Amino acid sequence: MPQAKGAVRYRKYRVIMLEDYNMKLYYARHGETAWNAQNRILGVTDISLNASGAAQAEALAEQCAQLGDVDVIISSPLKRARETANIISARIMKPVIIENRLTEWNYGKYEGVDRMGTYDTGKPAFQAAKLGFCERVGETGESLLQLAHRVYAVLDDLPFLYGGQNPLLITHGGVCRVLETYYKSMTTVEFSQYFSANCEMRCWII
Repeated sequence: MPQAKGAVRYRKYRVIMLEDYNMKLYYARHGETAWNAQNRILGVTDISLNASGAAQAEALAEQCAQLGDVDVIISSPLKRARETANIISARIMKPVIIENRLTEWNYGKYEGVDRMGTYDTGKPAFQAAKLGFCERVGETGESLLQLAHRVYAVLDDLPFLYGGQNPLLITHGGVCRVLETYYKSMTTVEFSQYFSANCEMRCWII
C-alpha cells in the first residue's frame, strides 16, 4: 500500500509529527446511482443508490469484513453515500459518523447534464471547468479551492480525532480526486482525468 509521503516539506513535517498515530485511511466512492448509470453529472443532487449500487455496497462491505481492521465509517451526508455506509456498517458492526465536509463537489449548472453533452466548441467544457482553481464550476457551484479547503480540513482532523483507529471514508468521485492530492503530487491533467469507480476502495498508511 502507498505510504503518505508528502511532495512538499509541509506535508512531510505533518506526517512525521503524526507518525505515532499509525493509521490506515481507507476511502471509497459510493455505490452506483441512476444518474451514474445514465452518465449524467452528479454533484450535490441528492439521490439514492440503484439496485446495482446497493449490490456494489454489499460487495464493499464484504471486502471490509475480510480486511477486519476498519474501526469507524465516516460518510458524506448525501443519500448515496449514507446508504453505502449503512450497508457496510450492518456487515462489520462499526458506527457511521456523518461528516458534512465530505459532500460532493457542487457542479452548478452542470448538475444532471449528460457528460457527452457538455462540449463547447469541440472541447469537453465540464472537464475544462475542473481546472479553473479559483472559478466556481458551472457558475453557481464550488471552485476547486473551496472544495480542497474543506476536504483537506477533514484530512487534517482525522489523526487527532481518530488516532490509533482505521477510518473508512465513504464519499464521492470529486472528493476522492482532491483527497489523492493531499498525499501525492498530480498534474492538472492527471487531476482532471482522475476517476474512481463506484465502491472502489483505496488506502493510505499515515
